[in-house]
Amino acid sequence: MTNNASATPNSARADGPTSSRNKVRKAVLPAAGLGTRFLPATKAQPKEMLTVVDKPQIQYVAEECVASGIEHIIIVTGKGKNSIEDHFDSALRWNVFGRESKKDQRRLVRRISNMVQVSYTRQKEPLGLGHAVLVARDLVGDEPFAVLLGDVLIPGPNPATKQLIKVYEATGVGAIAVEEVPKDKRILRHRGWRTCSAAAFR
Repeated sequence: MTNNASATPNSARADGPTSSRNKVRKAVLPAAGLGTRFLPATKAQPKEMLTVVDKPQIQYVAEECVASGIEHIIIVTGKGKNSIEDHFDSALRWNVFGRESKKDQRRLVRRISNMVQVSYTRQKEPLGLGHAVLVARDLVGDEPFAVLLGDVLIPGPNPATKQLIKVYEATGVGAIAVEEVPKDKRILRHRGWRTCSAAAFR
């Protein structure tokens, strides 16, 4: 998805690097999938809310967005995904901790609610990843944006999303990060042998 369907990573736009008006401020997080690969863990909770160490998976993705300079996250949800919205919402029941010993917990839950602007839109039918991104079109508007799948968590001081945004802002061309899958892990042969972690589009 670029301004020119025939554009390649080496074909920067004629006007060169992007201006501040074309800064990547928004990110789309598709989260409407059924999570069938993780059954039975996802029978009663979204895949995105499965805990990795001490945080739900989608919080890691949101934190990568913030570390990459994203100001507005758009989460595409579906039926049974209300807990995602609750996670990033203000939590009054946790704000009423009265004991001084609970101040760290209060600070923790407030940070989750306040770290970034979050909007939601719903994919009403499971029509695939491309359709999920398209559902966010009205919230994205006519500006560049990032897409993060969260299937692969890549820790480190220089997030993949930040690197992709730098490529886009330097060239004006969309970029995508992929990971080559070893032969012994290539299970979904009909769907390709590379897994995407993040992308920056125009």
